[in-house]
Amino acid sequence: MVGLGPGGPEYLTDQVRTLMADAGRTFLRTARHPGTERLAPFVPLDHLYESAATFEEVYLAVVEELVDTARALAPAPIVYAVPGSPLVAERTVELLRLDTRVDLTVVPGLSFLDLAWERLAVDPVRAGVRLVDAEQFGAQSAVDAGPYLVAQCWSQTLLSDIKLSLVLEEGDVAPEVVLLHHLGLPDEQVVVVGWWDLDRTVRPDHLTSLYVPELPAPNGAGRQMARLEELVRTLRARCPWDRAQTHGSLMPHLVEESYEVLDALGALEAAETAHGAGDVAAAAGHLQEELGDLLFQIVFHAQLAHEAAHFDLADVARGVHDKLVHRHPHVFGDSAASTPEQVVANWEEIKKDEKGRTSVTEGIPNDLPALLLSTKLQRKALSVRMADLHVEAGGTGLPERVADLESLQDDLPEGEGEGEGAAGPAADSAATEQLVGDVLFAMANLSRRLGIDPEQALRNRALAFRDTVKAWEEEASAVRLPDAGTH
Repeated sequence: MVGLGPGGPEYLTDQVRTLMADAGRTFLRTARHPGTERLAPFVPLDHLYESAATFEEVYLAVVEELVDTARALAPAPIVYAVPGSPLVAERTVELLRLDTRVDLTVVPGLSFLDLAWERLAVDPVRAGVRLVDAEQFGAQSAVDAGPYLVAQCWSQTLLSDIKLSLVLEEGDVAPEVVLLHHLGLPDEQVVVVGWWDLDRTVRPDHLTSLYVPELPAPNGAGRQMARLEELVRTLRARCPWDRAQTHGSLMPHLVEESYEVLDALGALEAAETAHGAGDVAAAAGHLQEELGDLLFQIVFHAQLAHEAAHFDLADVARGVHDKLVHRHPHVFGDSAASTPEQVVANWEEIKKDEKGRTSVTEGIPNDLPALLLSTKLQRKALSVRMADLHVEAGGTGLPERVADLESLQDDLPEGEGEGEGAAGPAADSAATEQLVGDVLFAMANLSRRLGIDPEQALRNRALAFRDTVKAWEEEASAVRLPDAGTH
């Protein structure tokens, strides 16, 4: 395996010329390179680019063709030539080194890097330059400020992606960069350009690179999100478990992570109420961790949608941003809303117009927990100025209905209804079920009016009861039972 050098035939070494002349057969990964002039006869492999969907498929196909030919012509060697040096940014070298079917000898050659350092007047070791592939720049730049030499900027689309990957925080200044095009050729260009012009200055190809002296420090939320998004892409590509996941398989994880966030929120609120600085810090740290786990689920679902060509994380962020702007005309437009109630009313009207809905109740999931569903419907009713939410049928209110339920309990036979899954006779009555529903619905409404989340209130009461049960069990187990043999 040999390198053709970074430019014209003058960069081709005598050793490489001799090897190619004496080989049983010479292959070129691509004939689209100025160093191919006046070479010995060769077989170009450009046709493999046309028949493959991805570059990785191209490289795998190159390896198979080379291995098949080498084995057919053995023991005579074949030569495989690549642009630049075979030791710099050459995926087929990695694959051939791992292939046990052939013996590989790599002959180093002059790389485009040598010309780049000379043109830039940069010592890459002293400057700490990071060499990255153009397709990986977004992920790398989210971690480190550079400097970077970005290789293989072969299309305007890649340069545009690089440009758009930069997320500027308040006070950040976009850097100037250097485009390196056709180094070592008569039409060589080394051009200093502003960041926002880097994709509209030269017509890029496989002999185009980019030097980025320094980026703003990568500490902002946008850059950290870019790191997380890149991590999810990597997991989908390399982890068998992550590759096997679907939107459906991830649903239980999303529900679980959501409940863990709720637990963390409750713990933080309790710590803040108790005014313990250490407890608050610990609870806040726990909340941060749980929010991260939930965010991972969101990014994962966005990645699955991106792979299916539906949308990506940027579309999700853009969509919710634009929706919130549109639903806050009192902030971003000329609408007036001086109270929270007016904001909610405007929100519901805008939402109905957006969705083409005829009722504010449309879009509320039927499978919400019953207390949460009741509270949400009551809030929606208030948003359309429906004032009377009380459950008062037949002239009876909440106290009377609770009394009716208590009287039904008094009529139950002794022991009836006890035990898991058991139910008394009244539970089979549709009228009794409606009565229970009326009472619970009225309690949800009363809780809402008092500023209490009934779902959370009942959860807290249930958890307190759980602690009571545990205490009773511990106390019962501590009581020594008398020996049956003494009676």
